[in-house]
Amino acid sequence: MFKKLFPALFAAVLVIPGIASAQDTPEIKLGFAKCAHCVPMALTPELATGAKIEAINFNTGNDVLTALVSKSIDVAQITYLHYITALDKGFDVVAISGEVNGGSEILMNKSLNLKPNDWAGLKALIAEYKAQGKPFRVAASRGNAQDIHMRGEFLLNGIDPNKDVQFINIPNPSDHGAALQRGEVEMIGTVEPFASQIRMAGIAKSFALPYKQPAGNLTNLIVTRSDVIKDNPQGVKASVAAVVKLVDKLKADRGTWVNVINKYTAMDSAVANEALKNAFPDYAMHRKQAQAIAVMMKDLKYISHDVTADVDKHMDYRFLSEVTGKPKTELGY
Repeated sequence: MFKKLFPALFAAVLVIPGIASAQDTPEIKLGFAKCAHCVPMALTPELATGAKIEAINFNTGNDVLTALVSKSIDVAQITYLHYITALDKGFDVVAISGEVNGGSEILMNKSLNLKPNDWAGLKALIAEYKAQGKPFRVAASRGNAQDIHMRGEFLLNGIDPNKDVQFINIPNPSDHGAALQRGEVEMIGTVEPFASQIRMAGIAKSFALPYKQPAGNLTNLIVTRSDVIKDNPQGVKASVAAVVKLVDKLKADRGTWVNVINKYTAMDSAVANEALKNAFPDYAMHRKQAQAIAVMMKDLKYISHDVTADVDKHMDYRFLSEVTGKPKTELGY
């Protein structure tokens, strides 16, 4: 009836610029954690084309994963460790891109008379503590990449992280420096830029960059859920494209990276620049290393199932391949 009475008006409504495009533009809620190699994800909205991205900051990767699984967000920046843990728990997660690797460091209390990378000396010191009936206390934020990097490095050097040391969970990395300063732990596996801040403040000394274990320096992974891929493929593709642009931007312009670290962590440029010495932008998804991480996590009793086969099933290279024009064999498969 309306069309018959007002044909010209009805036609005009159909061609008003912007109405159709506004309805057709997909929206993505993207979550990221607060660390040097995570906070650049805040730049994805300005790099996105073909979708509207809302970037949401969380304190930790655990919080980001929880938001994704509960469907509060659509795309998440987490770690390979979170990814493997999610597969172990049967969560619906699908990896779609890498982002930044590195960012892990093992720091030791200034009172320890050890040289960097002196694993034999550390093993002897732990035995000495055990003989004296006192625990050798080691901290990390359980569930993040630094936790598994440290545990894997310990195991690689003949130290059983489940028996030889006392692991203490300090969820927020911003609390790591205070724990070392108060002498509550002997050693801590932490993340940039907090690691650089702690060292530069003279609170602790560097012991090792824990990258010789099977996970290497792999840290960040961009994941979504299968329902998001089904219902909003254009939004997923736009998110991957934004991450690829971000990685290229971080490689070319460290100044932008320093600024975003300063914005989200309130650390000065000197700390941010130091932190970036231990960060490696990379949008590839490293499948075989991810499977090695799964094996290591099973050996460490961090997960209860063998999820190596699930790693293959839950890595979708289609969007990354389409955006970059590269086959998956050149993207970490």
